[in-house]
Amino acid sequence: MLGRAWGLGRSLVMYHGQPGRHRRMVRFYREFLGPGDVGFDLGAHVGSRVRAWRRLGVRVIAVEPQPDCLRVLRLFFGRDPDVVIVPGAAGARAGRARLDISTATPTVSSMASEWITSVAADRRFARVRWDRSVEVAVSTLDDLIDVHGLPAFCKIDVEGFEVDVLRGLTHPLRALSFEYLPPAHDAALTALGLVERLGAPVGGYLYNYSPIETMRLASDRWLDAGDLVELLDRFRPSGRSGDVYARLARPDRVATSGAKSG
Repeated sequence: MLGRAWGLGRSLVMYHGQPGRHRRMVRFYREFLGPGDVGFDLGAHVGSRVRAWRRLGVRVIAVEPQPDCLRVLRLFFGRDPDVVIVPGAAGARAGRARLDISTATPTVSSMASEWITSVAADRRFARVRWDRSVEVAVSTLDDLIDVHGLPAFCKIDVEGFEVDVLRGLTHPLRALSFEYLPPAHDAALTALGLVERLGAPVGGYLYNYSPIETMRLASDRWLDAGDLVELLDRFRPSGRSGDVYARLARPDRVATSGAKSG
């Protein structure tokens, strides 16, 4: 019990205890979201992005499988009618799946066993232990869109399960992000290929990269997929994680829908 409290407390301090970080996040997401938009937060954790997006007037669909994090989300946002908390995960198909939890470092809890094996071999993860597991409900992104409407932005931060999430999406979105971790570089390239395929019928995506929660874009211009891969190769030796951002080159070709009830 003490280990769970320590891990959760660490996340709360990291994501809610730094006012400057929150202000940067609000400024950063203004490029993607505004009042009345719907935002999907997949892997909402303890709700730092939920908090920032609500400051922007966004209706947030917060999807989170970890029971301890769900308790925090309900405490912080359970009375907000513009935050829908969805217990569970997104994946390639609806059903149920196992979530492996790292009690001391809940930010790396994952449903991707191959990802865990891959990053566990990296020295930066030498002290991480996935010491318990729970079974969680899984929906597809298409299912979530059917219920809540098409989001203006979707954040996918699911510790190696990004490819599975994207395989459950057939709608091109105006903008999205997915986590990039250098030890899982090949999986990120697969995710990039899926995003490229989604965007092809509506004019394609442009990309950028934000390293390690800096809330700053690494390139002063938006890139095509090839240039993005070159950019990631420059960050790859550091071993530090970040997020790939994608936005449609022709956003006028995809009209985001308003939030549905439910």
